[in-house]
Parts: sequence; C-alpha cells; structure tokens
Amino acid sequence: MRAHIGTGNPAKRDAVQRVLDRVDPDQNWTVELVQVETDVPEQPFESDVARGALERARAAARFEAPVFGVGVEAGLIWNAVCGVYFDVQYAAVVDQDGLETLGHGPGFVYPPSVIEAVTQDDQTVGDAMAALSGVPDIGKRMGAIGYLSQGHMDRTTLTEQAVLMALIPRLRADHYSP
Repeated sequence: MRAHIGTGNPAKRDAVQRVLDRVDPDQNWTVELVQVETDVPEQPFESDVARGALERARAAARFEAPVFGVGVEAGLIWNAVCGVYFDVQYAAVVDQDGLETLGHGPGFVYPPSVIEAVTQDDQTVGDAMAALSGVPDIGKRMGAIGYLSQGHMDRTTLTEQAVLMALIPRLRADHYSP
C-alpha cells in the first residue's frame, strides 16, 4: 500500500511511515515524498496551519493514486487566554474516495526571542531556531522540539502524534459514520 506525503522533509515521511506501520501492521506501507504547492505562507499562522495540511494532503493524493495523501503543516496558533503563540502541527489525510480527516499534535511555546524574530523581523521559525540553536536545517533534523526539549522528543515523534490524531476517525469509523 502506498501513501504520499506532500513535503520534502524526511522526518515527516518517517513519522507517517511509523504510524501507518503501527496502526495497520498487516499492510506493507510505502510512504513517498512528493513536492506540492500550497497557497499557505512560508510561516503559517492561525487557520493557515490547518489549511496548509489540507492543501498538502489533497495535492499529494493526486500523485499516482496512492491509498492516502497526507499533509503536515506546523505553525503558530495564538492563545488569548495564555497570551502566547503555540507551535502546533496539523496533519490531514485524504483517501481516494475524498474523505478528509484532520488532527493536530501537542503544542509548545517558543522562547520569546524566536517569537520576536518571527512576528517582528519576518523570519520563519526554522530560521530563528537555526540561529538560536546553531543547528542548520534544524527542521529536517531534530526539529525545534528536539532542541528545546533537550532530546526528550524529536520532530518525528511530534509529527507522529498529529498523524495519529488525523487517523482516529478512520480507526474508529464505526463511531464517525454519518
């Protein structure tokens, strides 16, 4: 069985592979990276985060008819109660029947210097975190979460949680059917 993920990031591919292998171990899953275009800004905020995941999944589903198209998008979501931006990853899964399911993983807060660089200096989180950590291409490695959590969680594990959440309506379709 084949799934396409709309990204060039191997950490996201690895996350999708791990989740599909875990939830459907009887299948021989192949997860392929496919480059897709979206209308989402390079640094998404608010509803653009979920929209980016959906656009990536829809576009990935059109490549050579995979079982699933998957999109993952991370971005900043403002929480007015806490007065901070949370980094949240959304995942979307689209199948050949057009069913779309969406979920997101846990959120975390960046250091104030990163938020300032993103909101005031028009940097991306990836660029700001690379500068802070000294790790080039940090998003394709441990991710900001790996650096900030001192290795207690890495980018792949964080992404796995979002992908699993997007699969819940498929895993328990008996509870989600119309």
